[in-house]
Amino acid sequence: QVQLVESGGGLVQAGGSLRLSCAASGHTFSTYPMAWFRQAPGKEREFVASISWSGGSIYYADSVNGRFTISRANAKNTVFLQMNSLKPEDTAVYFCAAVPRDVVVKPNYVYWGQGTQVTVSS
Repeated sequence: QVQLVESGGGLVQAGGSLRLSCAASGHTFSTYPMAWFRQAPGKEREFVASISWSGGSIYYADSVNGRFTISRANAKNTVFLQMNSLKPEDTAVYFCAAVPRDVVVKPNYVYWGQGTQVTVSS
């Protein structure tokens, strides 16, 4: 069983930065891929970024590529999402996910966090 807890969300002005964290329980954290998704009101959950267990394979959605950086610290059972140059359209609830059932960009993961709100004002 894996539990995921996100933190670091908040309100920020356009152009600002936030760093999200996702703390995972479970001693096998270092063996599975992790990802971030987001969901805005009235919209479907969408892929943001993913990282393999080793950190060697990383993918980003086109909308965040070059602005967001995903990383992980296996010794601390934590995955991060550094978000720079934030835009109002980045406003959403951000979810951490672990153990994909399908390709990493699809929201079909075994474990999900409760989400953290990110609001970017113009």
